[in-house]
Amino acid sequence: MSERESMPYDVVIVGAGPAGLSAAIRIKQKSPDTSVCILEKGSEVGAHILSGAVIDPKALDELIPDWRDQGCPLAEVPVNDNQHWVMTKTGKFNVPHFLTPGFMHNKGTYTGSLGNLCRWLAGQAENMGVEIFPGFSAAEILYNDDGSVKGVATGDMGIARDGSHKADYMPGMELHAKYTFFAEGVRGHLTKQLKPKFALDANSDPQVYGIGIKELWDIPPEQHHAGRVIHSQGWPLSDANGGAFLYHQANNQVALGFVVWLNYSNPYLSPFEELQRWKTHPEIKKILTGGKRVSYGARAISDGGFQSVPKLTFPGGALIGCTAGFLNVPRIKGTHTSMKSGMLAADAAIEALSAGREHDELVAYQSGYENSWIYKELSIVRNVLPLVEKYGNFWGTMLSGMNMWLENFGIKMPFTMKHHPDHKALKKKAAATPIEYPKPDGVFSFDRLSSVFLSNTNHAEDQPVHLQVKNLELQKSSEFDEFAGPSTRYCPAGVYEWIEEAGKEPRYQINSQNCVHCKTCDIKDPNQNINWVSPEGGGGPNYPNM
Repeated sequence: MSERESMPYDVVIVGAGPAGLSAAIRIKQKSPDTSVCILEKGSEVGAHILSGAVIDPKALDELIPDWRDQGCPLAEVPVNDNQHWVMTKTGKFNVPHFLTPGFMHNKGTYTGSLGNLCRWLAGQAENMGVEIFPGFSAAEILYNDDGSVKGVATGDMGIARDGSHKADYMPGMELHAKYTFFAEGVRGHLTKQLKPKFALDANSDPQVYGIGIKELWDIPPEQHHAGRVIHSQGWPLSDANGGAFLYHQANNQVALGFVVWLNYSNPYLSPFEELQRWKTHPEIKKILTGGKRVSYGARAISDGGFQSVPKLTFPGGALIGCTAGFLNVPRIKGTHTSMKSGMLAADAAIEALSAGREHDELVAYQSGYENSWIYKELSIVRNVLPLVEKYGNFWGTMLSGMNMWLENFGIKMPFTMKHHPDHKALKKKAAATPIEYPKPDGVFSFDRLSSVFLSNTNHAEDQPVHLQVKNLELQKSSEFDEFAGPSTRYCPAGVYEWIEEAGKEPRYQINSQNCVHCKTCDIKDPNQNINWVSPEGGGGPNYPNM
């Protein structure tokens, strides 16, 4: 007999991000008596939320039309200046607006903290009767006898690294639901189990990813221009794709960061070091001089878009938000599409519950998505990433720009290009050129450990390691011997180290307490030999204002 207690709900939502919170609010708007629970693995709502962020309010306008009058923090800084730079090592070229499609001009958008927006949405949800449980991670999927999803169970608390129960041991709780929404964000560890079980990606391309690394800086008032948004491409990347952003937000603060697509081939590349190099560019130094770095974080980004969106429904549940992959890559925006997906799933669930159905497949959500503006928006930009990947930054950007213009005018391309798994892109070290990165100067560029300190990351030290290496021998013979240990470079938090001592075999050390939950290791390991699972609830980063 299980020692876990159980609680019944109409709808259980895994993840208090913009999709999960929007779904909960929509359900309560349409059916106040429907019981809704949200599980959030972060210590509080927003603790694990990280985005640039420039946000299109389209979905928020639909969900809460008067949000601007209700004290929503997003309303503080509307975007008023949009710039796109192509950078060389010492200079830049500002791309004229008329060369880019109108939907990339950021008209009507806002820049601010997505974490703070989620905190505000959580307050709205709780006022409507939604129960939110931060600090509890969903660790297990529960199934009914007929194979439909029954709900989830939270992880046990107080388990020691050796598997024994500590003095504060507390078994997990089972949350039973008529419908369960998985809003785990990118590369959700439960979603990874659902996809093969229900063949959700049988008819879609593999999901592909980027890693985004972000910092917040306080800068002198004379260098700050609230509402100015800058994106850049080019230097310092040469044989990889990606770019940078710098957003002037409230209170003399800028959010800046760097995104590297994880289809890069050189195992010596370090996305973290590319960000540090980018900040030493003369144009970036002009903005940051005299400033102070105050926060740091990183997360993976679902880049696949239209052709990588899996089937969204299965008996008893649905995928919503970034766990399904609704990011519009050229716009660098996914909050509005994630929110809308949560709303569409909520509409389908209310329809089913009103008809007395439960644990069946919410086909109305799938059809709702296929008839929504999400589907149309992602379709327009579906070939952008593959074109840049195939033809490189210059020609790929030119071709993708023409493609977007034509699609935007209704001239649909008669093809959809394919994606390929990121982990297969790495070259072996014999075919790659090592990259020498400059040492951090402590003014504009920094090391990883001092950066992780600013993320407020904390995990209980005596708990099972949540970064599971399936085969350590394979890690040594392949990841280290053949690929030069890329995990020591693609991880933005210094989690992985190869310890080399005289007369001894190299030893793989996992500093799991440093993990910022970006999931890059789970994505980029060349042998798919690392499995990220959720640690004890409440662990990980605690992002303020990110």
